[in-house]
Amino acid sequence: MLGNFVTGCAVLAPAGMLSELSEGLNVSIRTAGLLITFGAVVLCIGSPLMAWLTSRIERKTLLAATLGVLAVTNTASAFAANYSSLLSIRLIMLAVGVLFTPQAAGTATLIVPAERRGSTIAYIFLGWSLAAAAGLPMITFIASRYGWHAVYGSIGAVACLSLLLLLWRLPGGLNAAPVDLKTWLDLSRNRMIVVLLTITTLQMSGQFAVFTFMGPLMKKLTGASADATGLVFMLYGVFGFIGVVIATRIVDRWGAYHTSVLFTSIVLAGVGGWALSAGVYPLMAASVALWGLGFASTNSMQQVRLVAAAPRLAPASVALNTSVLYVGQAIGSAVGGVLYGHDLLHEIGFVALAFTAIALVSIVMLTRPRRPALSPA
Repeated sequence: MLGNFVTGCAVLAPAGMLSELSEGLNVSIRTAGLLITFGAVVLCIGSPLMAWLTSRIERKTLLAATLGVLAVTNTASAFAANYSSLLSIRLIMLAVGVLFTPQAAGTATLIVPAERRGSTIAYIFLGWSLAAAAGLPMITFIASRYGWHAVYGSIGAVACLSLLLLLWRLPGGLNAAPVDLKTWLDLSRNRMIVVLLTITTLQMSGQFAVFTFMGPLMKKLTGASADATGLVFMLYGVFGFIGVVIATRIVDRWGAYHTSVLFTSIVLAGVGGWALSAGVYPLMAASVALWGLGFASTNSMQQVRLVAAAPRLAPASVALNTSVLYVGQAIGSAVGGVLYGHDLLHEIGFVALAFTAIALVSIVMLTRPRRPALSPA
């Protein structure tokens, strides 16, 4: 979970300090936003590729090495002299860091009984919720007062701590099923897995059209200060944390499908509230809080449903879900960047709303569990 916190902070950091990166590196807001877009492209390609290349490596060794790279590259980012060097370091960092989230979920399936997999995977994803709840507000706070260099140095330090704790606590000798070409073919033939991956892409595309530029949007639409923007990020993350805690408690009883419908509906309501209230700070903040309640839980449920759809293929399907998650981030941040660059600030919210609505309809229409046929009397 702490490793996911580090990974989440590393991935999301630019979103919390776009203005500082823009000013410090002498680039536009849109160009600074490309740190997320290009990073997402690397992540979406790297997730299945790295899952294949590293599938035979013992899990503790793999996760520890990944955290080690995150520690080194975030520390190196603190000393980056210009935009090009920062982007280069970020792409290297994410090419390796992409391993952690899917492999952490896959490792969980090796150390808990089958009946606890749903709640355990949701628990592990609390790390991402914490990254938004505590990490992003702290990133905004530190960057506004001490600069973006200090942010990367702080993430590097927490990565070192996470590495030490993982080496101390995670048992060794954990090996997942090897990933080969047949694994990917099997995944492509599984209709449910393909549909779930498409839904993940839609969910992330909608959310990151707004999320990537949330800070600058708040400033332009409402005149919010850095602290006021940090408060919105905190609401997003705190409610995301609450949402995952709720999901963890109800998923084993409700089932992943019904839990997924609930939290995707909440995201839709929150994104819709943002779109309709753009320009009114209190309403936008309340909408972000509602949106946050569902954002992490929806992805957790996607992971749970993928594992349930094909347990034998879980390491590969979870890695591929992480890949399309970042495809969604790349699509959303690119679409949001184009709209932001043309000063279509209100329209960004409605584009996000459309993506999210299609995702919810797809869940209900295409992934509803079939009721078992009644046997004849």
